[in-house]
Amino acid sequence: MADVEVDELTRVFRVPVREAGLGAAMRSLVRREHREVRAVEGLSLTIEPGEVVGFLGPNGAGKTTSLKMLSGLLHPTSGTARVLGHEPWRREREYLARITLVMGNRNQLQWDLPVVDSFEMNRAIFGIARTDFDRTRDELVELLEIGHLVTKPVRNLSLGERMKAEIAGALLHRPQVLFLDEPTIGLDVTMQKRIRTFLAGYNARYGATVMLTSHYMADVSALCRRVIVIHHGRLLYDGPLSELAARFETAKTVGVTLVDPGADLSRYGEVVAVDGARVTLRVPRADASAVAARLLADLQPTDLTIEDPPIDDVIERVFATPDEPGSAVPSDEKLPG
Repeated sequence: MADVEVDELTRVFRVPVREAGLGAAMRSLVRREHREVRAVEGLSLTIEPGEVVGFLGPNGAGKTTSLKMLSGLLHPTSGTARVLGHEPWRREREYLARITLVMGNRNQLQWDLPVVDSFEMNRAIFGIARTDFDRTRDELVELLEIGHLVTKPVRNLSLGERMKAEIAGALLHRPQVLFLDEPTIGLDVTMQKRIRTFLAGYNARYGATVMLTSHYMADVSALCRRVIVIHHGRLLYDGPLSELAARFETAKTVGVTLVDPGADLSRYGEVVAVDGARVTLRVPRADASAVAARLLADLQPTDLTIEDPPIDDVIERVFATPDEPGSAVPSDEKLPG
């Protein structure tokens, strides 16, 4: 049975609106107007046990709202979801003891207490046996290299130190499903890498299912073979990360190292980068082989490569709204603005 099963999940928020000015403020006291915001609309997906899935989308796409519904913090407007066989928003104790939600922009540890005291509080909340708790705590502290931090108040930690402590605290009860919302936000490159390494190790050791949102493509590329992309609350893509470029990108990247640096290659394609004798072209995917053959025949370069564009560029095109130039959404799948 799948760990996460979602069918036509929808969440609509009813938000008040009014024009600026004192008159509009007074009128709103008598007759308040509202509009509907469809944060998530008809989302369906399935995640198997042990999968690490990237959950991608631009700001406002509905990622955090989806994770809040799956973790039980929000009720859906319609649709169904089952996580580990439970309906999340019923918030059954057995369910909450098997999942965790880590949000990079939210504090879960007690701000004025030492980290170890917050850990003890979590032990009491989840009813973890002392021997199991001590073993798991020591293991997490060692893996995340926070032994020198746990006696400090949370408010005295740097952002990177706090995030490692937050992750440790969220995993003390060894959850089977991890909902991670921007767990490396604001961290430096070294700290991001350490968090990624830890999460990969946790998944491998315990077979945990992970649903990860991140704006750092290095997180997704390192951890996720499968990605789910949503846009305006609707599913846009669900499949292997490796096939994302083929699905949305209409171009290939041709890199060529010239014998005669400085030659104008604009007639072969769009020149996107020049680094000494190395020139990078962007050409239509269907024309890549023909362009490469022309370059070899005309210029006899010392090296030539044909590749998919960097995944960051592909994601940027996927995230472009349908009304923006360069949007990657196919014409028969235009989404409402």
